[in-house]
Amino acid sequence: MLDLDCYKVTKVITQLKNRIKQDEVPALGAQLTYYLILSFFPFLIFLITILSYTTFSSEDFIVRLSTILPKQSFDIVYDVIKEVVDNGSTSLLSFSIIGTLWSASNGVAAMIKGLNKSYNQNENRSFFKLRGYGILITIALSLGIILAFTLLVFGEVLGNYIFNALGLSYYFKIFWNIVRLIFPIFLLILVFILFYKFAPNKKLKIKDVFPGAIFSTFSWITISLVFSYYVNNFSNYTKVYGSIGGIIILLIWLYISSIIVLIGGELNATLSYVDD
Repeated sequence: MLDLDCYKVTKVITQLKNRIKQDEVPALGAQLTYYLILSFFPFLIFLITILSYTTFSSEDFIVRLSTILPKQSFDIVYDVIKEVVDNGSTSLLSFSIIGTLWSASNGVAAMIKGLNKSYNQNENRSFFKLRGYGILITIALSLGIILAFTLLVFGEVLGNYIFNALGLSYYFKIFWNIVRLIFPIFLLILVFILFYKFAPNKKLKIKDVFPGAIFSTFSWITISLVFSYYVNNFSNYTKVYGSIGGIIILLIWLYISSIIVLIGGELNATLSYVDD
C-alpha cells in the first residue's frame, strides 16, 4: 500500500512538472502579472476611498500595510496612497472601480486561459459571458481580499471595540485573536475553490478543485512571508535597480503569486487525470 502511494505521488509530481513546462506556466504567469500590476494601484485607490467613509483612518491602513509588504515596495505604495489621501476626491471612487474591474477582469481572463489549457479545454463561451465571468470572479476575489485584509489589519481594533462595548470576558478577546488569524485562511481557501471550480470551461466538483485550493493558499502565504522577510533583511534591490527597486520587488511578488495560482490549477488537472 505504501509503495503504491509513493508510486502515485511520484507520478503526480512527474506529470505536474511536465504539465507546467508543456502549458508554459511561467509565460502565462508573466502575462497575468502585467494585468495584476495594472489593477493593483486602482484597487488601492478604491480601498482608500472606501475607508474614507468609515471610522478607520488612512494612517491606520498605511501603518498596517507596512507590516505586509516589503519595505522597498511599501515606499512606492506609500507615495501613491499619500498622494490620493492629500488630493482625495469622491470621483476617484467610480474611476477606481472601473479601472480595477477592467484591469483585474483581464487578469482573470488570463488565468481562465491558463486553467483551460491545463484541462486541454477550448474556450467556446461567448466574449460577453467570458467577460461576465471575469468581472464576477474579480468582484468575488475583491470582496474576499477586503474581508480577509480587514480581519488581518483591523481585526485587533474591531476586537477591542467589541470587547469594550459589550463588556465581554477576557476569553472572548483570546478567541477573537485566534479567529481573525485563522478565518482569512479559510476564506482564501474558499475563494480559490470557487475560482478553480467555475473559471475553467469544464464542469468540476468541489472535491476536484480542493487540492489545488489548499496548495495555492498555503504556498502563497508561505512564499509571501518568506519573500518579504528575505527582501527586508538580506537584499537591497535599490542598489541594482535604483529608485525603481520597489516596483521590481512588487512585480516579482505578483509574478510568484501568479505562478502559484496557475500551478494550483495544474495540480487539480493532474490529479484528475491520474485518478482516471
